[in-house]
Amino acid sequence: MIEKYSVIALYFTVLLVLGLFAARGVRDMKGFVVGGKSLSFWVAAFSAQATGESAWLLLGVTGMGAMLGFSAFWIVIGEVVGVFFAWFVMGKRFKRLTDLYSSITMTDFLVSRFESKTNILRLLSAISIIVFVLIYISAQIDATGSAFERFLEWDYHVGAIVGFVFVVIYSVIGGFTAVAWTDTFQGAVMVLSLVALPLVAYMMLGPSDHVYDTLSSIDPGLVSMWGNGGFTPMNFATVLGMMLIGLGFLGSPQVFARFLAIKSVEEIRRGRWIALLFTLLVDASAVSVGVLGRYLFTEIGTDPVEVLGNGAQNVLPTLVEYVFPSILVGLYVAAVLSAIMSTVSSLLIVAAGSITHDIYRKMFNSELDGAKSANVSRWLTIIFALLALALTIIISFVSPTRTIFWFVIFGWSGIAAVFCPMVIMSLFWRGFTARGAIAAMIAGFMMTILAKFVFSEIDVIGPYFVAMETMPPAFLFSFIIGYIVSIMMPDKELADNYDKDIRKITKRG
Repeated sequence: MIEKYSVIALYFTVLLVLGLFAARGVRDMKGFVVGGKSLSFWVAAFSAQATGESAWLLLGVTGMGAMLGFSAFWIVIGEVVGVFFAWFVMGKRFKRLTDLYSSITMTDFLVSRFESKTNILRLLSAISIIVFVLIYISAQIDATGSAFERFLEWDYHVGAIVGFVFVVIYSVIGGFTAVAWTDTFQGAVMVLSLVALPLVAYMMLGPSDHVYDTLSSIDPGLVSMWGNGGFTPMNFATVLGMMLIGLGFLGSPQVFARFLAIKSVEEIRRGRWIALLFTLLVDASAVSVGVLGRYLFTEIGTDPVEVLGNGAQNVLPTLVEYVFPSILVGLYVAAVLSAIMSTVSSLLIVAAGSITHDIYRKMFNSELDGAKSANVSRWLTIIFALLALALTIIISFVSPTRTIFWFVIFGWSGIAAVFCPMVIMSLFWRGFTARGAIAAMIAGFMMTILAKFVFSEIDVIGPYFVAMETMPPAFLFSFIIGYIVSIMMPDKELADNYDKDIRKITKRG
């Protein structure tokens, strides 16, 4: 046990040191929220992808690999496609426009893009960020408690609080720069750990081991890309839900904050291949961990939940302890915490920046000097984090059968449905209007709630909504409503002004 604690202590020490170094560059709101727009391509790429993956990857996706088998690789395909479009198609135009508008938050960009003359768009954006980011952070804190409970046999609530305290400390000290630097370190830990585990486990197998045949005998659905029963409407809905998880990369504020903060468009060009390779490696490795765990630890007639926990989310720690000595188990505790903390810290900065800059400063015209604005953001970070911790503890009692995978996906889906369709249309459609943007946000927000808690309970269609989860219907509904409202109530002046902005950024190169 001492080996595990030694590695974890070293890990936390590195995070705090990075936070202290980053603190030297935080002198104002811009420094706290976007790190002075000075990120290099390495830091931006690792930080963006580490933030986008979270505990959902190491505990949730590995569990899905064990429960579903090969069909879980649809998650990998969807994520890679989503990251490709974010970095190769959307990133450069978003960066050029946000620099043109001098934006430091997603809400800043939207208000400038639509030349909003009221606070409705700003307020809706901020509220949406606050609500779904709160849920998302709560899911990550929940995973922290589960990680400490499983790896170190701590009480769940003690583990959740300890992890929470460390991530809040370095986020508050160093702001966005600390988050980006620590994300880079944590992303490296995630890649190293995830790629190594299935490779080492596979090399330990003997010549008599036949993974495919054994999995097929346990459950034929494990070796089918469509799941048990082959291609059916229900399996198609499940696959669609997994594959479209990658839609969340197409405009979510916590991911696109890296495009806001990166030095230049040229850095995006350099970083996009790193982001794509990172996603492919960690996602494919996570599913492989689950598949190998199902092969090694279950037999015909075995309930995987009994062996690998609820949603099979204990498959990674079980495989780690099977393959590696204690000192390396500590590295995997650090890897799980890396996935969690990289996401929590990023979301905290996004939420605190939105409250301070988008509501307090912009809506109430409150002038804050450089140091004061950073300090207000720090206090709001602490308050918001405490709210998320309280929500986590409440949910741990109310829903003891929850799984990390779907808890995280609900928060991720909400953020994506509210922002991604709107960001896509605002970047590439001159006819998109402020009214359309507001309608799209409201539609995405409402459909996320309805799909999760109302439509999923309806007898005929309910099982399909459960299989798809909330991302596909909420995203599509938001997109359609935003389009229809913009067509019905066009704004020619706004469209002409957007054309002028595009010409400006095109001339700049």
